[in-house]
Amino acid sequence: MTYIHERPDWPAFSWDDTALARSLAQVRHRQGRLLGRTEALGFEVRTEASLATLTNDVVKTSAIEGEILNPDEVRSSIARRLGIDAGGLPPAGRNVQGIVEIMLDATQKYGEPLTAERLFGWHAALFPTGRSGMHRITVGAWRTKEAGPMQVVSGAHGRERVHFEAPAAERLDAEMSAFLTWFNTAAAIDPVLKAGVAHLWFVTIHPFEDGNGRIARAIADLALARADDCRERFYSMSTQIEAERNAYYKELEEQQRADTDITGWLSWFLGCLDRALVAADGTLSAVLAKARLWAEINRAPINDRQRTVINRLMDGFEGHLTTSKYAKLAKCSNDTALRDIQELVGRSILIRNPGAGRSTSYRLARPDEIAK
Repeated sequence: MTYIHERPDWPAFSWDDTALARSLAQVRHRQGRLLGRTEALGFEVRTEASLATLTNDVVKTSAIEGEILNPDEVRSSIARRLGIDAGGLPPAGRNVQGIVEIMLDATQKYGEPLTAERLFGWHAALFPTGRSGMHRITVGAWRTKEAGPMQVVSGAHGRERVHFEAPAAERLDAEMSAFLTWFNTAAAIDPVLKAGVAHLWFVTIHPFEDGNGRIARAIADLALARADDCRERFYSMSTQIEAERNAYYKELEEQQRADTDITGWLSWFLGCLDRALVAADGTLSAVLAKARLWAEINRAPINDRQRTVINRLMDGFEGHLTTSKYAKLAKCSNDTALRDIQELVGRSILIRNPGAGRSTSYRLARPDEIAK
């Protein structure tokens, strides 16, 4: 088997511009419409939309690798780092903080050069203990020949699927030098296509012992932020990749076994990005609905406890609200929780569900249900 990185013309990638033109134009049109729509929003709504998108991006890029993160911890970590009110969310664990640091560095500092030292910092943030699971790995440096051949696999332990074998460790300095020089050099290529090429190129080199997929997607996000010329994120490529995970690995595997014409990969990448942009409309609509609800609620004052609980209800709270759950969220007594709830029910901000006694529960009202 000859892999793409073993071909004599590696890494002289080529593609059919004509075959990609329609998809690229559609993606660029959707990007423009989405960014234009967000420009018309107020600062708070834009911030909330970006926070929701970044949260999804971090959660889903980890889910692609089989790591399940708590969305509340992710949102909390991002909010605190951006100076946004965390709304009583729980503090983030170390595993969450690392991937959040990477994502924010990539998107907030998209104009800065991508260097080996920057990538080493990202890798160290992912593996602060120097271990991947139970195994000690080389952290903050390219993988070494002592680690053995680097096979790219997916699937649960015992059911792994080998997609390809990456270049030998002895080649990494030269390979990464070529990649970083290309990435940081202005070239006559659309920035969106550059994001797709960068993703494939980095994944193919696979320079680290672990974490390559998450870092490759962060690099793509950095390139897309450059394409948008915007620090705020309003669409999540990782969320869409996670939804199409099987196709994602299939496309990567097929390209690794093909030649350096990467039209097929770029066609899939553009299609996936287009679907991510379509999905972003749903995220933005949800944020706008939340803003409308707050506009109704803020017609009269509410206390900080009530604001904290309402924020949690808006952010995908599981199940219905009860007095005891309110007390836990607001860190208050059950008596205080009941008084707060009764005030919110009196204003129709909370709606009592059918049932009584210990089964009494409440839901958040829609904007049209709130008493004026």
